[in-house]
Amino acid sequence: MSAGWNTIESDAGVFTYLLDNLGVKDVQFEELISLDAESLRQRGPVYGVIFLFKYPVGEKARETPVDGTFDYDAAERRFFAAQTIQNACGTQALLSVLLNKDDSIDIGPKLQEFKDFTGAFPADMRGEALSNAELIRDVHNSFARASPFADEAQRVATEEDDVYHFVAYTEMDEKLYELDGLQPAPISHGSCSFDEFPDKVIPVLQRRIERYPAQEIRFNLVAMVRDLRIRAREIGDQDWLYQEEQKRNQWQEENALRRHNFVAFIGETLKGVVRSKLVEGEIRYTEWVDEATETTSTRLKERRKAKGGASGGEEE
Repeated sequence: MSAGWNTIESDAGVFTYLLDNLGVKDVQFEELISLDAESLRQRGPVYGVIFLFKYPVGEKARETPVDGTFDYDAAERRFFAAQTIQNACGTQALLSVLLNKDDSIDIGPKLQEFKDFTGAFPADMRGEALSNAELIRDVHNSFARASPFADEAQRVATEEDDVYHFVAYTEMDEKLYELDGLQPAPISHGSCSFDEFPDKVIPVLQRRIERYPAQEIRFNLVAMVRDLRIRAREIGDQDWLYQEEQKRNQWQEENALRRHNFVAFIGETLKGVVRSKLVEGEIRYTEWVDEATETTSTRLKERRKAKGGASGGEEE
């Protein structure tokens, strides 16, 4: 936990129901497995995308962004909040798109009230207001995985740590913007209409990914789109509607499972198995432990052998 905010996953089902629980209407998220403008467009209308990437810990602040230009006026005209707290960047990225699309999305009374309240604030005060927004924090935390282990969120990250960060991309005022709470202002990537967004955002994402080594594949991209069930109903596609309803059911089941701590359950199960073996007698218990040890040892040897064979093939 970081000042009351837990880590959440970059997952379409998590993001969809997070906004749903905040009172947002007719919005869902779709995971994108390829950087393809046509694939993104087919999910339209597309309000924005959320990009998860490995953050370069230790990178020094820059006066100008690597790609694009800072637009300080947009930070005043539009909703832009500085990130003032760890673990909130996922939800902050969602809100960066959502609260700039309230002309086309019903964001609900609570988020509308929050936007109106923070409208005249500078970016740093908006960030503080967001970090202290009890409703948003509680909904965010309801999607965190249960964990019985100590949380190291307060530990300062080093360059050896794998730290991940969310940023948002969306169209505002006929421009493509990157909204990153760790930057001093929105980053403009040039002219862009709402309809052009899929074509304009893909090259920007590709350039960002190209900054990393070729072997780096730990990225995730989700699109904020209109509820696909609406479109399925509009065109009368009952098969598509059924698939979307099934997807929603699966998301709800997965979200429910995230709230459970299965480590304790596994521990109690193992205790029960051990007790049952002890009832059979000490000799049987010892044989059982020896069999398990031998099986594990055999599997480890096979795994090392397979890995060694693969390495030998590559060296040739």
